[in-house]
Amino acid sequence: MLDAKVVKLLNQQVNKEFYSAYLYLDFSNYYYDQELNGFGNWYRIQAQEERDHAMLFLQYLQNNGEKVELEAISKPAVELKDNKTVLEEGLKHERYVTSLIHTIYEAAYAVKDFRTMQFLDWFVKEQGEEENNADGLIKKFELYGNDPRSLYMLDSEMAARVYTAPSLVL
Repeated sequence: MLDAKVVKLLNQQVNKEFYSAYLYLDFSNYYYDQELNGFGNWYRIQAQEERDHAMLFLQYLQNNGEKVELEAISKPAVELKDNKTVLEEGLKHERYVTSLIHTIYEAAYAVKDFRTMQFLDWFVKEQGEEENNADGLIKKFELYGNDPRSLYMLDSEMAARVYTAPSLVL
């Protein structure tokens, strides 16, 4: 049996990860509408990753005999006014998710729930990578985004991203 507070936070995280997938699908749609299909691809894959993260949290709860409580997923409320804003909102969101993971980790640590802490270790590392990727996209866009030829090349780079399922073993 896991601590009740930890279970509540893990359940919330399931829903937050599904929201993240929904948010990134919105970003993907924005870029496809702009004919930046590479950026659209990048965020569609990002949405797949977030969905898988939700499923990992869900499976962890189930593996520990806990009830999973799914909530409604809100419509993303982010105003997507230009290409760079979308990227900045992505970094902002990844930082928010990192704070959520840290909150769960702190709660698990407080009750000496080492199994949950070990489970979360992968997510702590993953969030570092997610923030670096989001920050890198912004930097590349700042360097190349205003030049149409360079934007085309950057979009082509984003189109090459392929989906890889997480390798976390529960």
